Amino acid sequence: MPVLATPHAGAHRGHRLPAFSLTGLARWAMTALQTRRERARLAQLDDHLLEDIGLDPAAVRAECRRPFWDLPR
Repeated sequence: MPVLATPHAGAHRGHRLPAFSLTGLARWAMTALQTRRERARLAQLDDHLLEDIGLDPAAVRAECRRPFWDLPR
């Protein structure tokens, strides 16, 4: 991960802050919002429909309880 040296106290001891970009942050936010929408749609389906499309209802409920920032890998 690229790092940026900080001009703040501690920089002289080699402390560094992780680099970030607004583009990366925007990409992450869009992915997080899309994931939230998909989880909300899955939460609306009943167990019978979930099983019809090959999903375990308990696993779907667990996925839907995850916060929006907890993205699948």
